[in-house]
Amino acid sequence: MKILLTGATGYIAQRLLPVLVDAGHTIVCCVRDVKRFYIHDDWTVQVTKIEVDFLKPESLANIPSDIDVVYYLIHSMSTSSGDFSEMEQRSAQNFVKRIEGTNVKQIIYLSGIVNEAHLSKHLQSRKNVETILANSRVALTTLRAGIIVGSGSASFEIMRDLVEKLPIMIAPQWLKTKCQPIAIRNVIEYLSATLLRDETYNQSYDIGGPDVLTFKEMLLQFGEVRNLKRHIFIVPVMTPKLSSYWLYFVTSTNFSLATNLVKSMKVEVVCKPNNLPQLFPIKLISYKEAIQLAFDRTEQNQVLSSWTDALSSQVLVNGISAHISVPTKGCFSDQKIVKLDEPDAALDNIFAIGGDRGWYYADWLWNIRGFLDKIVGGTGIRRGRKSDTEIFAGEALDFWRVLVADRNKKRLLLYAEMKLPGEAWLEFKINSANELIQTATFRPLGLWGRLYWYSVLPFHLFIFKGMAKNIATKKYNWIQKKPTSQ
Repeated sequence: MKILLTGATGYIAQRLLPVLVDAGHTIVCCVRDVKRFYIHDDWTVQVTKIEVDFLKPESLANIPSDIDVVYYLIHSMSTSSGDFSEMEQRSAQNFVKRIEGTNVKQIIYLSGIVNEAHLSKHLQSRKNVETILANSRVALTTLRAGIIVGSGSASFEIMRDLVEKLPIMIAPQWLKTKCQPIAIRNVIEYLSATLLRDETYNQSYDIGGPDVLTFKEMLLQFGEVRNLKRHIFIVPVMTPKLSSYWLYFVTSTNFSLATNLVKSMKVEVVCKPNNLPQLFPIKLISYKEAIQLAFDRTEQNQVLSSWTDALSSQVLVNGISAHISVPTKGCFSDQKIVKLDEPDAALDNIFAIGGDRGWYYADWLWNIRGFLDKIVGGTGIRRGRKSDTEIFAGEALDFWRVLVADRNKKRLLLYAEMKLPGEAWLEFKINSANELIQTATFRPLGLWGRLYWYSVLPFHLFIFKGMAKNIATKKYNWIQKKPTSQ
């Protein structure tokens, strides 16, 4: 079966893709930039990628006509510019026009639970997209989910930040809202089970786990799983804007996503009964078990996808290709060269940089820089990284985006997604003479860009020197974690 997978760089699609591959299907992945989408070597026969921007109708001509099924997994809620609702509707309209000219028999759409009379903008947008898709000539199967719990999901990471950082929480009223969380594993099982099942055509189903909980109960149970005693006090005076700032500064989410989440969290997302359990007798995972499974994945270094995999800012809106050639003209640079006694160990250090490992020197200064970035509306440093030891082009790495991650060529190139009066690159490579070459490049924008460079230059002098030295000379304990079926 030939399947079109849209939103292929997103959290859900990256979890669904290996399941479809294991089932023997042929998958065509739609991405806005083919250079930032990695395909495992073992999948190259079954998986291809095409460059499609659903806001640009002409690019949809790249979609082949001999497709059997489409997974429509396009969402724009975390965008930092433009009206995400308008963008989602235009994308759906462009998609329908193109897909009606193909052999597609079924569209499978993952939406949100929309049972309340008054919906947030986010949930109303999901409902509008569903209507657009339903009006096409192709049979539509809609799965509606609320909070999705899994390693790397936005919900999981936000709750982890709140629970692990705040022993006492002064929280807004929306923590009393009820929801029905579902484990990512169950979501993927439902998505794959409905594939070309006639009885699901032109039907919609709410999907949720066995527990109906308030957000407060979810946070407290999260703490129980982590053996952390937490106290939550709900106050009536916290406005939606204050609530958004609360999420933004405590968690790794961006402000746009925080604002839309707060508005959505005031709406109950509880499933209406349907016949899906009879059609597909899937064992539903409890909320606490879903949290434990997510931590098992994290601890075993097997996080398949993260909500940060999709572009979270506009700096790379034109794709990786526009930034992959590091400029030299009109730029400032700081280069450090260190002779390596053990190049393999240094290469491991390079590819483990950031996240929990840190930046090898003056981490407290990196954290301050991340906090300052949050204050001015940037991504901050808390996005971390998906895996402790592996990294691929297109992934987020703290407040950087990975442009090149090539172990064979011994090169890692990062592009700054922090707020800057200009553009910044950070490159690590090991040459044939076994030298580490670490280069920071900054292309200033106007006078403020030049003033910024000179203001941080004293810090660069010892931060970059210390970082290069520690990458080259320090040995770290590498724990090879065994794979798991969980």
